[in-house]
Amino acid sequence: MNEKIQVGENFSIGDEIFHDQKMSTAERVDIFNRLGQQEVDRNRIFYHRLISSPSESHVFVEDPISGDTREMIMFGSNSYLGLGNHPHIREKAKKMIDLYGSGVGGVAFLSGYTKLHQELEERIAAFKGKEAAMVFSSGYSANVGLVSGMTQSSDIVIYDEYSHASFYDGMILSRVRLYKFRHNNTEHLEKLLKKHSQSGRNIFVGVEGVYSMDGDICPLDEVVRLCKQYNAMLMVDDAHGTGVLGASGRGVGEHYKATKDIDLLMGTFSKAISATGGFITGSKEMINFLRYFSRSYMFSSAMCPGTTGAILGALDVMENEPERRLTLLDNVQYAVSSINQLSHNFDVNAEAAIVIVMVPLDMDIRLAAYEFHKNGIFLNSVEYPAVPVEQQRFRISLMATHTKKDIDELVQVLDYVWNQYKKGMFSFETVAVLNSARNVAEVELENLN
Repeated sequence: MNEKIQVGENFSIGDEIFHDQKMSTAERVDIFNRLGQQEVDRNRIFYHRLISSPSESHVFVEDPISGDTREMIMFGSNSYLGLGNHPHIREKAKKMIDLYGSGVGGVAFLSGYTKLHQELEERIAAFKGKEAAMVFSSGYSANVGLVSGMTQSSDIVIYDEYSHASFYDGMILSRVRLYKFRHNNTEHLEKLLKKHSQSGRNIFVGVEGVYSMDGDICPLDEVVRLCKQYNAMLMVDDAHGTGVLGASGRGVGEHYKATKDIDLLMGTFSKAISATGGFITGSKEMINFLRYFSRSYMFSSAMCPGTTGAILGALDVMENEPERRLTLLDNVQYAVSSINQLSHNFDVNAEAAIVIVMVPLDMDIRLAAYEFHKNGIFLNSVEYPAVPVEQQRFRISLMATHTKKDIDELVQVLDYVWNQYKKGMFSFETVAVLNSARNVAEVELENLN
């Protein structure tokens, strides 16, 4: 059973734009580029902004309109602990390049596995409270490798509808039978588990620790209970929980005191650890199995020594500077409180490092986003078709290295943008225009053809 997801970090641009499946490749490329020219004028460019400085709370960004480079406050980074330019981490990365060179020249299964990789796997397994771990060159390949390596076409995966694209793509690769449950809705999850528990098939449940498009946490305690009751194997993507949740930052398992109940836990090094790569942790037997059956592990070059050294350095800092996580959480609560005190009836909340501000139905999100940009605030706008039209939003990511002054400036600009919107500056002429966005796109495509 195949089901489409059209929300969050797992949507298909092609499904939204190309309805004629018989188009040639040249036609698809031509239509997309011509439609893009009509849809996006130069005053509305907010993707692939050029950053010319380290990943910190303040960055230098090239303005897409003027071409000038200027300083902005970064509220769009996943570097939650602010480790991207830490001196210890930089030195650790340089040291490992000196010892091992710039690359390993092979896959981990053959010639690319070094003592450095072994050390990292042992550190990650211990950090996550598991017997063993394996590391990948990207978080995406880790998630794809987890699902495609563990499941086969006769199995069943029941997954949260907001699951990441990498998890979904892993399911497609394995041709597993897949069923989605409504986001964080454990009643719906139980209904599906009950329905399929007597099928005689292996059942897996897939959830995330923190969902990045909403910033909310999985109700892991209830999910664990249901998995035990219906004999399902639990797979958790803890990309945004690692380094943030739990008494010592070990993630959603520690947060719920349920580490031992997670069968396989995946995470990335690109969020709080501020490097790149991914990992899977579990029992020794499970990890040994995945080393052979995870194609994205078997057929990808092993992580570069410099990156591996940076991750080891980040783990050092996380252990030696636990106050960073506490400062991050304090910043999150300060931001939430300050935003909710504004006179715009905001009701934001945050359980991790992500704060979501929903956009009014008749607000032109791109014009509003450019106003943030002009006022020196770098944040991410999430618009249709990544989310339904009525769920467009601004996604604010907090860092431990943000100051209260940084957050005050963010809130001040947010207040200014909403005041301008109320004056009609960023509003569509009618709400109906926005509600019919899909139909408008289809008409434009017909005109192009």
